[in-house]
Amino acid sequence: MAEFRKLLAVIDPTSEQQPAMDRAAWLAGQTGARLELFVCYYNQYLSGDRFFDSRGLKEAREETLEHLRSRLEEVAGKLRADGLEVTTDAAWDNPLHAGIVRKAVSTGADVVFKDTHYHKPAARVVFTNTDWNLIRTCPVPLWLVKPGGNWDEVRYLAAVDPLHEHEKPAALDDQIINTAKRLANASGGQVHTFHAYDPIIAVADAANSTFVPVTLPVEELEAKMHERHREHFNELLEFHGLSAETAHLVPGRTQEVLPALARETEVSLVIMGAVARNRLKRIFIGSTAEQVMDNLPCDLLVLKPAWFETPVHVDSGHRGD
Repeated sequence: MAEFRKLLAVIDPTSEQQPAMDRAAWLAGQTGARLELFVCYYNQYLSGDRFFDSRGLKEAREETLEHLRSRLEEVAGKLRADGLEVTTDAAWDNPLHAGIVRKAVSTGADVVFKDTHYHKPAARVVFTNTDWNLIRTCPVPLWLVKPGGNWDEVRYLAAVDPLHEHEKPAALDDQIINTAKRLANASGGQVHTFHAYDPIIAVADAANSTFVPVTLPVEELEAKMHERHREHFNELLEFHGLSAETAHLVPGRTQEVLPALARETEVSLVIMGAVARNRLKRIFIGSTAEQVMDNLPCDLLVLKPAWFETPVHVDSGHRGD
């Protein structure tokens, strides 16, 4: 993410509340970026198919999209009155995540904003299948918006892995930190950095390595591994000119310690990378990251490696089945 020039906010036509639009409008106001409001819509009863589609169904689809565009223009007018440059669009596409990806790629969006849904029975925000598919397939930085959050004193938490133990490319750490710094410069926020290591795994790794004698006590093995992680973490901080005072090296499982730290420091946005084993295998988010995202009390921005290519067919002429 080099600059913030064009932001794409996914609008939910079934809801009066639009957290993704609100957050995107906030960032547009901070950066001067252009904002596009986008509805991706599909209704199987109006879809027809390649053999039985009719002129009536086609007209019904177009009328539906025109109605959605009219509603978007009403909302956009209020944002324009606040001095924002806003465009609108509605597209008939299916599945939803693929339509969003196609729109983001075809318009050259720098960030895609989408809200997550609050489910009362679970009493928490739950990520939908669309969210997970966007995480897997969206090549554009994906900003998942949760209700509320601390946006008075903005804090960005860059989650990094300086030892690349999860096979995350080193350049992705730089991308995560640079994005946090750009956001902080634009909004006057503060950058925090985070890295966690599991002492249990660290001890097992140390015991199997050649540079640590296996006869050392567990406490000493843990201390050596802590220093190893601290050394690499500090090198990353020094390279990017970041303060150690806002750096958090935490022993423990990421899915447990990251949400706890986000609450403790009242983080506004966590920035993390989608992990990739190699270029021949798809981007994936494992069970650890899933638990982190479900339990975070704040927004999440997911970045992909620069070389990532989406599996979604992005032909601009495609508009669903």
